[in-house]
Amino acid sequence: MDRERIKDIALKHALVNAVRFNGKASINAVISKVFAEDPSLKSMGRDVAQIVKEVVDYVNSLNIDEQRNLLMSRWPEALGEKKTESYRKGIEDLPPLPNDNRYETITLRFAPNPDFVLHLGSARPAIINYAYKLKYEGLGKRAKFILRFEDTDPRTKRPLLEAYDAVREDLRWLGIKWDEEYIQSDRLEIYYDMARKILAKGNAYIAAKDTECTPDDWKKSKVTGKPCKNRVADPSVNLELFDKMLGGHYREGEAVMVLKTDLQHPDPSVRDWVAMRIIDTTKYPHPRVGSRYIVWPTYNFSVSIDDHLMGITHILRAQEHSVNTTKQSFVYAHMGWEQPEAIHFGRLKIVGMTLSKTRLKSLGIRWDDIRLPTLAGLRNRGIQPEAIWNIMLQVGVKPTDATITSDNLFAENRKLIEPRANRYMAVIGPIKVIIEGINEPLTARLPMHPSYPERGRRSITLKPGNNRIELFISRSDYDKASRGSVIRLMELINIEVTEKLDNALIAHMHSKDLESAKKTNAPIIQWVPLDGVSISVERPDGMKLITDKGLAEPAVGQVSNGEIIQFMRYGFVKKTSDGNFIYVHD
Repeated sequence: MDRERIKDIALKHALVNAVRFNGKASINAVISKVFAEDPSLKSMGRDVAQIVKEVVDYVNSLNIDEQRNLLMSRWPEALGEKKTESYRKGIEDLPPLPNDNRYETITLRFAPNPDFVLHLGSARPAIINYAYKLKYEGLGKRAKFILRFEDTDPRTKRPLLEAYDAVREDLRWLGIKWDEEYIQSDRLEIYYDMARKILAKGNAYIAAKDTECTPDDWKKSKVTGKPCKNRVADPSVNLELFDKMLGGHYREGEAVMVLKTDLQHPDPSVRDWVAMRIIDTTKYPHPRVGSRYIVWPTYNFSVSIDDHLMGITHILRAQEHSVNTTKQSFVYAHMGWEQPEAIHFGRLKIVGMTLSKTRLKSLGIRWDDIRLPTLAGLRNRGIQPEAIWNIMLQVGVKPTDATITSDNLFAENRKLIEPRANRYMAVIGPIKVIIEGINEPLTARLPMHPSYPERGRRSITLKPGNNRIELFISRSDYDKASRGSVIRLMELINIEVTEKLDNALIAHMHSKDLESAKKTNAPIIQWVPLDGVSISVERPDGMKLITDKGLAEPAVGQVSNGEIIQFMRYGFVKKTSDGNFIYVHD
């Protein structure tokens, strides 16, 4: 027995299982995967089980980051991290970026606010930006993709500490790998330095309560078009006021740093916008830096600075950010920087799914709940990352709005899981069927997948007792049955109903062959033997969660945790770590 080889196989599957299920691998699930990879090891079952236990104990002693790092160093393809190659055609179809020949390195970024996890809508800019990196690398050009957490609003968009890692996990699941990572709350001193430079140039000013340009005066100037006094004051005056802001002289709302723009601009929001403001972090502490800072940059100020310093060449984002592009142009002009190319794509509406972070947070349920359109929820439900890539590449970067439905996503997912998912029989709301006059065993041989005969078949043998055989069918099939109706029990026999009781059917064998069933237009239904395994399937229905209970054929007991299978005539389901199932879609 090659003990080291078995340990290696077990380590791979234990790491995959642990990373997928919150850092804890299941011994039984890993044993099943080891035997599936090398069936010859089944003859050494006890020894293999002991090795797997040792490996699983070791893996479970690691934290999830250590597990992931080890997995990615040894088997980077195990979680689909390299699956982006399968999207190559969609990537190649993306239109070229404007002025791409001007840049030695195409540098793109995805910049989420970690106040929540990623959802289907936020997957779009992540995928599109990363797809362009892959596109240009495929053309032999240098390209870079940056992940930047924009977390400079601890008051109204307070970051969640756990969201940083959750976002990283979502991106890894999508197969997205970033070249550099930045967190804005680590960069406050950089923003302060830039603020001083802009103030020194006379391109910004402070509106403060104890001056002749209060915050209220600044607001009035945006309406009247007449500048308040600090706007035209010597830069030294505003630099001193800025130092007073940093030193805690002012409280929240008493002073702001304002960027000079155009007081006659037709869009009032563009006129002299706030670049820095005070946030009471004793009341609203930042989850990463606590109350260390009280002066925080606004979105447009920090983004402009970071995009320049990080060398971003192209910004791809939704159409609603077009006004931000205008606002940010003033920072670039004041600093003498070249503004990145901005590409604004239309809104993405997903029918039947709520993408509002505020709404999703208010639901008060875990963000990996299968009812949610979060990437964690979709991943938990059994949606494949390739399906999301396919949808987003189809939508592309068109400036017009696009609408998709959950059915569009499920259709893409079905293409991926249909060939992978083995078929099993299951009955929901089981009803007993008593077939009389049977005095010999009946055997059904069912293919694991009708399109892949090489996967083999499994046999279910029913032995008669008292000259009859008993089995279960679904309540829905029971409801359709009537006395005299002929039914084909899948891969078994044809029966004719002789009596319909309140909670059972009495029948006798009509014939055995499929042709006889066709002649009578007999429906083909699933069935489960008396020794079927109990199943429970959680099924989303809007924001409701419905639990379907029933029985499945015994072979379902061998399905691995996390595996997606199809319960025929019911839908695709995913086995959970507790042995139950989640409904994926039909």
